[in-house]
Amino acid sequence: MRSSSNSDPNHGPVPGRRILLALCGGIAAYKSAELARRFIKAGCEVQVVMTDSALRFIGAQTFQALTGKPVRSSLWDEAAEAAMGHIELARWPDAIVIAPATANTLAKIAHGFADDLLTTLVLATDKPIFVAPAMNRLMWANAATQANMSTLRSRGFKVIGPGSGAQACGEVGEGRVAEPEDVAAVVLAALASGSAAKALDGPLSGRRAVVTAGPTREPIDPVRFITNRSSGKQGYAVAEALRALGAEVTLVSGPVNLETPAGVQRIDCETAQDMLDATVAACATADILVGTAAVADYRCVEVAGQKIKKKTETLELELTKNADILSEVRSLQPQLFIVGFAAETEKLAEHAKGKLARKKLNLIAANWVGNGRAFDRDDNALTVYWADGELAIGPADKREVAGQLAGLIAERYAAACNTAASSTKARKAK
Repeated sequence: MRSSSNSDPNHGPVPGRRILLALCGGIAAYKSAELARRFIKAGCEVQVVMTDSALRFIGAQTFQALTGKPVRSSLWDEAAEAAMGHIELARWPDAIVIAPATANTLAKIAHGFADDLLTTLVLATDKPIFVAPAMNRLMWANAATQANMSTLRSRGFKVIGPGSGAQACGEVGEGRVAEPEDVAAVVLAALASGSAAKALDGPLSGRRAVVTAGPTREPIDPVRFITNRSSGKQGYAVAEALRALGAEVTLVSGPVNLETPAGVQRIDCETAQDMLDATVAACATADILVGTAAVADYRCVEVAGQKIKKKTETLELELTKNADILSEVRSLQPQLFIVGFAAETEKLAEHAKGKLARKKLNLIAANWVGNGRAFDRDDNALTVYWADGELAIGPADKREVAGQLAGLIAERYAAACNTAASSTKARKAK
């Protein structure tokens, strides 16, 4: 599996916009040089601020060469501070981007500390702030870190990432800094919108969503595999629509030929097991899971090590059932809001409602497939079911369908949160 994103570094012309790029101490600091380059290529003016710890990982001269500006790193710079330079600097940018953002700095910001130049700038500014966390997987999952992130989100900070994968410490999990192209996509899209502070606001602002999309491939031998006709178009459109409503979106994708929606973190998978592992990891800190992927139901018991030759008139393959991703995630996270998809060729409502109950889903979106419907097309039609209701969407372009579905997800998610809060209040009253 690998993480990827839209490769175009210029996500909208933003000439003359000012970005204050701040680096904290971590091995991921080396990626910020590429981030600075992308901002500059998009027409932005960039000023870099580094913590003392960041300077231990990458030199200030690198960023001075890239930006043409001296790097700021101290509150005690006599030349800069003679005229209260840190206040001037806090007023200067159109946006502040902290990438990488360490657990320590995020904790200090969440609690209002101002003991170095970076934290003082954050406290003294009214500009939109984007943070790209980077830390060990256990540090990221720690309750203290998650509480700090909730605090920052509630105050309007825009959190980009983190991604999931191999880490410098040798462990694997969530906590990798978002790739430079992903950070650039979010920030530049916000600046290009004309209002960076509001660009990502919406009913799902501060919420984290995971979307699975596309087919999976189950190998038969080194050159052949079992798969299906899914193009991934509907899932990618859903990821884009959820992002437009303010959610931080991780897209767990099977093999498709599609560009990653701007601002969406993408993890590429091949097999059903790959997708299960990536989805479970991504959902560890998620609020919503939307399973649009067409996951293979079966895989080969034995995969041939060499290409199978055409020697016999018939060939038998022994298959075994793959784990059901939504059921597995539900067993691990009983409170997660989960939306399933049901692609059917018969008895649409009956089969969809059966899956809704059996897998303990909050919503299920059902569509007819086969005979030229849904798969590998630009249009689709859904019927969405939940415990006490249903809604028909389309037929329409898949992006329009995704927009209506995302709106319904936001509405039903809010209702579920209100119900849970009322139940908790009632229990406490007793």
